[in-house]
Amino acid sequence: MTNIIKNPRITEKASFAQEQNIYTFDISSGANKTEIKKAIFLLYKVKPLKVNVLRVPKKKIISRGKEGTRGGGRKALVYLKKGDKIEFV
Repeated sequence: MTNIIKNPRITEKASFAQEQNIYTFDISSGANKTEIKKAIFLLYKVKPLKVNVLRVPKKKIISRGKEGTRGGGRKALVYLKKGDKIEFV
């Protein structure tokens, strides 16, 4: 269950979303919404209202004259009730 959620996404956009009780996590490629809800409850002891799953596209980069790709994967937006919070330590 704990390998479903890789880590929280700490970005400027994600921190603004936390003010509306929306938390963003990087997730494994085979995870579905019900598995994500169960994993959030096991890890943080809060019950999500809903979960949205998005695909993060890969980006082409050129570093020192060589081409490659960076990133990619999936992320989950977890919506919580107004009084609930998730603390990242």
